[in-house]
Amino acid sequence: MAFDYAPAPESRAVVDIAPSYGLFIDGEFTEAAGGKVFKTVSPSSEEVLSEVAQGSAEDVDRAVKAARKAFEKWSALPGAERAKYLFRIARIIQERSRELAVLETLDNGKPIKETRDADLPLVAAHFFYYAGWADKLDHAGYGANPRPLGVAGQVIPWNFPLLMLAWKIAPALATGNTVVLKPAETTPLSALFFADICRQAGLPKGVVNIVTGDGTTGAALVAHEDVNKVAFTGSTAVGKAIARTVAGSDKKLTLELGGKGANIVFDDAPLDQAVEGIVQGIFFNQGQVCCAGSRLLVQESIQDELLDSLKRRLSTLRLGDPLDKNTDIGAINSAEQLARITELADSGEAEGAERWAPACELPSAGYWFAPTLFTNVTQAHRIAREEIFGPVLSVLSFRTPAEAVAKANNSQYGLSAGIWTEKGSRMLAVASKLRAGVIWANTFNKFDPTSPFGGFKESGFGREGGRHGLEAYLDV
Repeated sequence: MAFDYAPAPESRAVVDIAPSYGLFIDGEFTEAAGGKVFKTVSPSSEEVLSEVAQGSAEDVDRAVKAARKAFEKWSALPGAERAKYLFRIARIIQERSRELAVLETLDNGKPIKETRDADLPLVAAHFFYYAGWADKLDHAGYGANPRPLGVAGQVIPWNFPLLMLAWKIAPALATGNTVVLKPAETTPLSALFFADICRQAGLPKGVVNIVTGDGTTGAALVAHEDVNKVAFTGSTAVGKAIARTVAGSDKKLTLELGGKGANIVFDDAPLDQAVEGIVQGIFFNQGQVCCAGSRLLVQESIQDELLDSLKRRLSTLRLGDPLDKNTDIGAINSAEQLARITELADSGEAEGAERWAPACELPSAGYWFAPTLFTNVTQAHRIAREEIFGPVLSVLSFRTPAEAVAKANNSQYGLSAGIWTEKGSRMLAVASKLRAGVIWANTFNKFDPTSPFGGFKESGFGREGGRHGLEAYLDV
């Protein structure tokens, strides 16, 4: 007999969201030059959380000038002194982790157990990790006395708002750069709370600046002539536009873009463990993950057994209020993203794939999509080629390792892959042939600040995380 789950809501009282927020420039919150604002909405309820300033090119210019002014003193500090600020920021993030987790869930729509147990610990870990590098740059492998670039313009996405901020700001500050960061339009609040953390930590004015706004704000930041480094995480289409903008300039660029990760399950894989990895690979954060295992490649001889187990597991997932600690599947981030997921899923059916989803009651308000898998998928189907960025899994089969590699590599993307087998030799042999920046063996979606992350082909270039992540912010 199965027990029903009683509601286990996390309290919202721990977060005090102001009715409006300005831009964070030169250590102070300020209104946008044009006076324009936009609303940020909770995806699970469509509740308006706050009004946020819409930054313009004029505001970006103010922020870049503040960062340039701060760069002279910040870059001249000994690495051990910069490390103290990073350590302080990391500790404050830990102290305020419950508040930040609730805030991120409200603004993004992902379950509280993900923001609490995955996002926030990793955010703090990245600041701790790069604080440790700040006084050891001479030993990072980039020559003696490597120098910072200057002002870094950073544009981050909405799927991991605070974690992507940490991935970019922590190495930039550790290496002596100053920052102007543009958070995603639909999830600006955690970046603005981070601005308050910078003040709480006593970070010198102008070292970190936060300019909120839409795509035009990000475009102004990327194009600004006094920005030395551009770091972007987001869609491949926008990444290509950014590459065209900086082409011919002396700006240093890193791009972490889309993905269509292959999760390959061989006939000797531990099936129960593989099922959990498949679920983690595609339904974590509602599949709104660039490295999601959105293509399941399963060896033909075990396909039926694996799919039966996977369907049983999907039937146990709980969709609903993201602030409920029992929730597995939260809300889609925006109405626009929900429309894209719906259109692509409908195209799968129209092209002949077989659609399945567990019985699932969707809430009446907010943006929701049930966990879905498709069988009878071919490599010609859009759902096997295009990044859906939602809780949709495409299942393909293979007979031999060579066929698995060929199908896995048959993609415009090259960000991630997973391999499930008990044979270490097969893991290494297959991994060496996959064109993916990150390859997991008998696990999926495991991240660590000491490990580099990035892709090939249309998944971008450059690496974030680990020692490799320092290079993007050094003049080497």
